[in-house]
Amino acid sequence: MERAIECVEESFVAQGGGHAVNRSRERILLPEVSLHYMAGALPDSRHLGLKIYTVSREEIRFIVLLYDSANGRLLSLMQADHLGRIRTGAASGIATKYLARPDAARLGIIGTGRQARTQLLAIAKVRKLTGVKAFSRNPDRLHAFCREMSEALDVSVEPASTAEEAARFGEIVTTATTAQKPVVRGEWLQPGAHINAIGANAVNRRELDDEADRRAALIAVDSLEQSQKESGDLVQGLKNLGKSWDNVVELHAVVAGKHPGRTSADQITLFKSHGIALWDIAVAGFIYQQALQ
Repeated sequence: MERAIECVEESFVAQGGGHAVNRSRERILLPEVSLHYMAGALPDSRHLGLKIYTVSREEIRFIVLLYDSANGRLLSLMQADHLGRIRTGAASGIATKYLARPDAARLGIIGTGRQARTQLLAIAKVRKLTGVKAFSRNPDRLHAFCREMSEALDVSVEPASTAEEAARFGEIVTTATTAQKPVVRGEWLQPGAHINAIGANAVNRRELDDEADRRAALIAVDSLEQSQKESGDLVQGLKNLGKSWDNVVELHAVVAGKHPGRTSADQITLFKSHGIALWDIAVAGFIYQQALQ
């Protein structure tokens, strides 16, 4: 996770400096299977590539094709399921590093699947957590998650009885769910909270309600173009609130120092993550170099 955070942060810096190219996800939707693909380039690292994956009732299958950006040579064909989870976690870690209060130490997490594990691992790398409360609709999965992550982090990860309990507890709140309707309400958020919302990657799905969008003084995204196509949380929320996208910033602007980010301890900040190809290329490039060595 340490290396993933470094790689993804470097990709944000490259993006903010105009030294990266990112192409948003495209989808082909068929009755039984869907195909998803996204591409990016980090020329300074000589890496260029494509992530492509299929979704079916059987399984989700991820592949990254990594190329040399100087000569077009195919360097690697890489299985990318865990890669995707770890780079998504790393991005939330970076958002937390730049947007959460420096003293934020309590995390509330809604969702306890595989994505939730890497979210928690990454956030624990950028903030010294003193406690975590997790919520899941599946009690068995929830208690297994709490046991596993308490041991992994040497931090108390406790089960919450409701999503509200987890959200009210958190100075940092993370949602990693497949919810179609909001699981976090803005009224539950304490002043100064930071939110990482990584689920709901379709315009008809939401993890956050309108009040959460309204209370967020700063909304950051990984890609404005992709968010305007996929973010139900923002597409629906901003429309319902009568707000425009003009004040939504891309996170790379904060990382590169072009946007101030949080400006007061009481501000609520929100990072809406969909996952972009640059993160895949950055992490795949590192793995490829390690494999050569």
